Amino acid sequence: MKHSSSQTRSPSYLHLLLLLLLILPLICLFSNPSVHLYLIPALGSCQPVKFTEPRELTPPKPTFRLLMGILTLPSRFERRSLIRLAYSNQQITGAHVDIRFILCNVTKEDEITLVSLEMMQYDDIIILNCTESMNSGKTYTYFSSLPILFTGEDKYDYATKSDDDTYFILNNLIKSLEDKSRHDMYYGAGFPFNEKDSPQFMLGMGYLLSWDLIEWIAESEITRSEPVGPEDMLTGKWLNMGNKARNRYNMIPAMYDYKGPELGDFIPGTIAVHQLKETTRWLNTLKYFNMKDRIRT
Repeated sequence: MKHSSSQTRSPSYLHLLLLLLLILPLICLFSNPSVHLYLIPALGSCQPVKFTEPRELTPPKPTFRLLMGILTLPSRFERRSLIRLAYSNQQITGAHVDIRFILCNVTKEDEITLVSLEMMQYDDIIILNCTESMNSGKTYTYFSSLPILFTGEDKYDYATKSDDDTYFILNNLIKSLEDKSRHDMYYGAGFPFNEKDSPQFMLGMGYLLSWDLIEWIAESEITRSEPVGPEDMLTGKWLNMGNKARNRYNMIPAMYDYKGPELGDFIPGTIAVHQLKETTRWLNTLKYFNMKDRIRT
């Protein structure tokens, strides 16, 4: 009996081919460990699989830039540490916010050391050439220095003057500013309290000016000729004399003095709480605003 001329491949040949197919990826892997997966379009070739890198999502551009200037004293190291901790736990959306502590000349040796260490660690302190007294021209020096310190792309849309016993709920502040003017704007807890659209001045607990008004303060002879006085009333007086701040926003009752530690003492939609002069008041306020949704009591 004659056999056909086409020979059937023996099982040993198939086993050898299968073995080569299994071994080849290992050879490729050891020859180029940085590549973790290979295609084998033809026996004897090693080609890395090319993956498309995931595209990074670009965060939305902030709607405005806000400088939070907190006027404080060189000796209040613990207070600044507490304020940094408090604001670092707020998750800000919708705006770019920078927080800076505002000091006048630091002269005591121990305070120079502490403040210098803070500046190296946090870079969030501005030292001005002024007298360390709230009603002796510090606020004027602060506002009039800002256009020199921040120019070009570093300019802000708004800047606040705030005390170190005031705590702002930043997202509520940002949300409240969304429909407010970016120019000729004066915002805060107004006096008289019932004057919603035209208060004479904003209380010193914390108020906000648009950047064009800050530039006006730096350039005006009105402000330069009267830099000293009760700082909140004086700021309102400057603006009234200059026929400025036609867009005024009295945010009472969302800005108020500390009432007590109970939940009912804090108002929904709070923008700022004032009179946090003791650490216990700070802790009660932070427990409500920063921690009520994060811990079990």
